[in-house]
Amino acid sequence: MFQSFDSAGDPSVGKPRVAKLREWLAANGLDGFLVPRADEHQGEYVPARAARLRWLTGFSGSAGVALVLANRAFVFVDGRYTLQVRAEVDLDIFSIESLVDNPPPVWIRSNLAKGTRLGFDPWLHTVSEVKTLQASADKVGAKLVAVEKNPIDIIWDDQPEPPVSPVEIHPIAFAGELARDKLARLAASIARDGATHAVLTDPSSIAWAFNIRGNDVPHTPLALGFSILAAEGQHQLFMDSRKFSREVAAYLTQLTGLSKPDAFEPAIATLAANGAKIALDPVLAADRLRMLVEENGGTVIAATDPARIPRATKNRAEIEGSRAAHRRDGAAVAKLLCWLDRQQPGSLDEIAVVTKLEECRRLTGEETQMPLRDVSFDTISGAGPNGAIMHYRVSRATSRKLAAGELFLLDSGAQYQDGTTDITRTVPVGQPTEEMRERYTLVLKGLIAISTLRFPSGTRGSEIDAIARMALWQRGLDYAHGTGHGVGSYLAVHEGPQRIARTGTEKLLEGMMLSNEPGYYKEGHYGIRLENLIVVDPAENLPGGDIAMHGFETLTLAPFDSRLLRPDLMTRDELHWLDTYHARVLAEIGPMLDGEVLAWLEKATAPLVVSQFEI
Repeated sequence: MFQSFDSAGDPSVGKPRVAKLREWLAANGLDGFLVPRADEHQGEYVPARAARLRWLTGFSGSAGVALVLANRAFVFVDGRYTLQVRAEVDLDIFSIESLVDNPPPVWIRSNLAKGTRLGFDPWLHTVSEVKTLQASADKVGAKLVAVEKNPIDIIWDDQPEPPVSPVEIHPIAFAGELARDKLARLAASIARDGATHAVLTDPSSIAWAFNIRGNDVPHTPLALGFSILAAEGQHQLFMDSRKFSREVAAYLTQLTGLSKPDAFEPAIATLAANGAKIALDPVLAADRLRMLVEENGGTVIAATDPARIPRATKNRAEIEGSRAAHRRDGAAVAKLLCWLDRQQPGSLDEIAVVTKLEECRRLTGEETQMPLRDVSFDTISGAGPNGAIMHYRVSRATSRKLAAGELFLLDSGAQYQDGTTDITRTVPVGQPTEEMRERYTLVLKGLIAISTLRFPSGTRGSEIDAIARMALWQRGLDYAHGTGHGVGSYLAVHEGPQRIARTGTEKLLEGMMLSNEPGYYKEGHYGIRLENLIVVDPAENLPGGDIAMHGFETLTLAPFDSRLLRPDLMTRDELHWLDTYHARVLAEIGPMLDGEVLAWLEKATAPLVVSQFEI
């Protein structure tokens, strides 16, 4: 099994650990300390060694920060985790604050007293984060203090060692471009930014640039390390040599110098002392790197990670690989949904479904000679009220039965060498209510609206997010998450910078992969989310139009549940899209199925007959 079902957070850990942290702060002249979810690379998933927020508080979500003061402590989370955090932390120790409406910089301006000394680890906060925190501290006369060593690492007695999982070469058939050609493109980009060097801190960028993959963090094939790319001259890669086989070491030596991780900081300092102009991405690079450059006389060039946009805009091989991965994954999901339909209400729990889905993916991968490498994130398997917890993580302590009259939300994904998948379907257990059917249909209308959208070059995700919400908004309903996130190519399932959200400021470019996942959540009752992955098509001229328009190709192949549909709420064009999509699902994954699963799929994708639209 790739997914663990251990209990999520443990509220009981907070009190003694916060007490130890406060003792350390008092002994070191600090009044408070910030503990973010992030590690040195700012990734969504962190190795066990870097799970400092969870160790201190019990909170196991993928985004958050704790602020511990002498007499008060807070955990800041966004809307995805408002229910989860209250179940996982000791509310006698921690107050809960909004990471969106009242994040630490805003909270500091309103609450921190003059003269307060607030500690932080500059390896765990980006350049832009520290700039914002510093401005807030200055405003109230507080002092932001960078610590030399993180106090959590000092008081965490059994902290795990750094991971040393093997690195593997990502084949050109799936990468679509040789690493040396990628590195040449990046060197030219660095020079255009006016820099002599650029630091890659994001392991996804390192994996993409060098065509390597690893297994240092859960569910994302990353090898943790840092790289210094040179506009001219030799690049450098800083990674534990225990990760390299002889073949991998020989391959990398042709592309870059190889050094141990503890040589990274001295290398930055040496370059800076020699007058280097070093590009750091303010939203990705740790503030410690800025400090190193400036303290040693170098110049920081604020520039976007040069690999970020090239990595986000997939090439032909990556898109073809994703299509193949989604056909395979769609067949596995169809097997799961067929099996689920045969079970009696109350006979299964959430963990049983996760286990069966992983089995379906593994067996389908074996049948098609493309093994399942991992799940792309912990499966969200939410029955009834658990489905209303947007990022619910099932554990043995929380697993519910799939009971009659409820909805079941299943959000899952897979990692195959040719692509990363992410799909959500919501199904009824027994007879759904009319309210459930209405709101499911409104969510589906939002998904279809994005799927069929045409938009001009230069459009940003923030400009189309509302389109997915229109049907819900007209009924006074909404959802507290973005409509879509970027997706990597056998990399992170949540990849930036592209997104469809109010915060989606990046232009949507040809080849960018995203999710399309509107939802609706009724706290304490049920959740509905529907998700397909999509890729931005080339801009084309439309008949009679003046300018070329992009559209989206849908990659995900799995049926939507007609038992939850209200066809009378849908337009003729929406019904046509749904029938066309279902016909494509049957045509593309049907040949991979047989027997009762194929019969189930034929029924699930049957065209809708809607009398009010008959001519």
